[in-house]
Order: sequence, then structure tokens, then C-alpha cells
Amino acid sequence: MEQLSRYDVAKYQGVLMVVVESDLLPPDPAVVVIPLLPDYPAVKLLNPGIEVDGTHLVLATRLIAAVRRASLQRVGNVAEQGDQITRAVDVLMAGV
Repeated sequence: MEQLSRYDVAKYQGVLMVVVESDLLPPDPAVVVIPLLPDYPAVKLLNPGIEVDGTHLVLATRLIAAVRRASLQRVGNVAEQGDQITRAVDVLMAGV
């Protein structure tokens, strides 16, 4: 099982994903992720721009999903942008 932490960026079937699941949860074969897409229509606060290795991508928050850890390959981390990511999930869940 791939060792992944919150805000890690991982590749899944050619698409970059950011892990949004808390590190406090017990290990599970699946992990909650949000895709990072180059041309996703952005809504203020819901879809922040995220920089990954100098590439600008959009957090496609409404496409949140759980995928098998074994299907992911860690390629980086965006913890420095964690506040924007957490705010986007809050907007998705609570509308604020």
C-alpha cells in the first residue's frame, strides 16, 4: 500500500490528484482525493489554482472521489497550499 499523506500529489491513470483525507484516520486500502486539472472551469474559492512543479492546475473539487492507494503513485506535495484546498472542501460541504 502506497504511503500517502494529506496534500500529497499522486498520479492516477495519468491524472494528478491531491490527497485530502486526514492523516489521523486509520489505514485503509482507499484514500480520498481531488483531481487537479489544467482546464477545469473555476468557481471562486471552490476551485483554487494549485501550482505543481511550476504547472498551474485547477482543483476540481466537485470531482472528489476515493481511489485505491495501490492505484496511486506519489509525485509531490502541495502542503504549502493546504489552506486553499481545505477551504475548497469546506465550500463544497457547507457552502461557505
